[in-house]
Amino acid sequence: MTRVALVLLPLLLLAALVAVFAMNMDRDPSLIRSVLIDKPAPAFALAAVAGTGKEGFDTASLAGEVTVVNVFASWCIPCRDEHPLLEVLKQRTGVRLYGLNQRDAPENAVAFLSELGNPYDRIGADSDNRVSIDWGVYGVPETFVVNARGVIVYKHVGPITPDSLEREVLPAIEKARAG
Repeated sequence: MTRVALVLLPLLLLAALVAVFAMNMDRDPSLIRSVLIDKPAPAFALAAVAGTGKEGFDTASLAGEVTVVNVFASWCIPCRDEHPLLEVLKQRTGVRLYGLNQRDAPENAVAFLSELGNPYDRIGADSDNRVSIDWGVYGVPETFVVNARGVIVYKHVGPITPDSLEREVLPAIEKARAG
């Protein structure tokens, strides 16, 4: 009887793990709620990405008006797909748009922005990934809306799509402006 239990117990544990993974395979990653929502942005300071002609940014620069912080990288294929929508976002709302360039060589970031356009008002270089970790970034791209008090009020995981722009991001910006 003990031998049967010793054989069945690992098999039951394996079956339970497979069931948990199977249930979460198609889960929408944008549903992950950040622990930073409704909390002040973490303290940080990012130097500018050399060659972009834009200043870097820090925690203090987020205060004063609503800011959208977009985490991107030149090596990120979904970032390339969402980039035209960032330009639409900037044109439609006039919101401050800051880019957090994650683990990227400056020359690659410059080439990326030269090719696709540069909608960012400021671009900070997160070469060691420390700021991204502090912000709870799972991967690129991710986008945050920060209100005028420097509080993170919205997080979008993954690339912005036309649908998510209309249904989530733009309303989050308007709500941050109104609040």
